[in-house]
Amino acid sequence: MVLDPVTSAKITRYRPRAAPPLWEEVAPLVRSVVTAAVMAVPYDVERLLHVIGRLALWAEAAGTERSADAWLRNEVIDAFVLSRAGDIEASSVRTYRTWLLRVRDALAWSERGEAAPARMHAEVSPHQPYSAAELAGLRHWATHLPGQQRTDALALLSLGAGLGLTPKEVAASRGLDLRRPSRDGPLMHQGVERLVPLVTRAAWDTVLGELAERAGGGYLFRPRRTVEYAKNLIGSWSLIHQPPRDLPVVSVGRLRATWIVELMRAHIDHHLIAQAAGLASAASLARWQHLVPPVDDVTAARLHRAGGVVAGVALPPERQPRGCLPGVAR
Repeated sequence: MVLDPVTSAKITRYRPRAAPPLWEEVAPLVRSVVTAAVMAVPYDVERLLHVIGRLALWAEAAGTERSADAWLRNEVIDAFVLSRAGDIEASSVRTYRTWLLRVRDALAWSERGEAAPARMHAEVSPHQPYSAAELAGLRHWATHLPGQQRTDALALLSLGAGLGLTPKEVAASRGLDLRRPSRDGPLMHQGVERLVPLVTRAAWDTVLGELAERAGGGYLFRPRRTVEYAKNLIGSWSLIHQPPRDLPVVSVGRLRATWIVELMRAHIDHHLIAQAAGLASAASLARWQHLVPPVDDVTAARLHRAGGVVAGVALPPERQPRGCLPGVAR
């Protein structure tokens, strides 16, 4: 299995928090299982590593044979998820079981040299992007909030819709993370690992620049907090600070989806978008493809004639083969 460099690096570097000494013994097999399955299942590689790693440590402690076949037997999976019932929510227990069964199916079909069977039920609905009107309304609402509420709201909107960050990345972002490589260049986030650097959409560049200058070395969002991240850090803020009834609540997941779909609509190479978003592969973008209108004949002809034009940005010959995100220097 040949993986892209970002996914491969995540698998190689992964280590659970407060990992017991036993982890070093099961880690090679955990990495092998995830490597073999990650391209066949629609799950984030880091979460997949977490679930398989948890299963491996539990199975080892329970005296189960150290093999993928043994770990992924029905009775072992069921016993494992039931053992977690008191520690995590019921929905997470079901999620663990579903993911492990999908991994087992992916491995079984891989060993037979066949593609994994098509799923016969609908995919879980992904975060839906905001419409242009909704996003404009949220921005107007945010700019009229008082004091720190305004700063927090604009930080969420600009980091999500402008940089496509995940909730954890939003929470960890500090003012010093945002820098311009050149005086006239786009604002870039240096605190997030990406194979292709993230670039602000132009509409949020100025906002992020002002927020970064104000925050300095402090957090951009809720700077007075004492922890880097908590599960309800963003959710609790959105629950308390709700916009008028004609506008949706602020969701980092929806903001990130808005950023992704905007790049897709700009006809940027899907592999580049996936790399910039930190997704396992370009296949992860399929969930939003129905929101991207097909290229009309005039646009298709223009892109074909341009050859090295991606989203209206002309690239020099040496950079044309794979394309590039707008404003990103390789």
